[in-house]
Amino acid sequence: MPTSTKPRTKSAIVARLLSRDKGATLDEIGKATAWKPHSCRAFLTGIRKDTKLLREERPDGTTSYRLMESAGESTGE
Repeated sequence: MPTSTKPRTKSAIVARLLSRDKGATLDEIGKATAWKPHSCRAFLTGIRKDTKLLREERPDGTTSYRLMESAGESTGE
């Protein structure tokens, strides 16, 4: 029996992807959620209203997005 009965929502999946050190590209978000690119961008727009979202360019030229960690998280408080 699973330890958590909480359903895995697409929002939770995207939040976990964006929390990674390398963030997530639109393609990675789309593959994880089966969303089309315009839906991925719309979701990121909604996140920007509540959270600081960093846009970074990877060495291969793709754009990735990452949630900026708060000051309390980086110090371990």
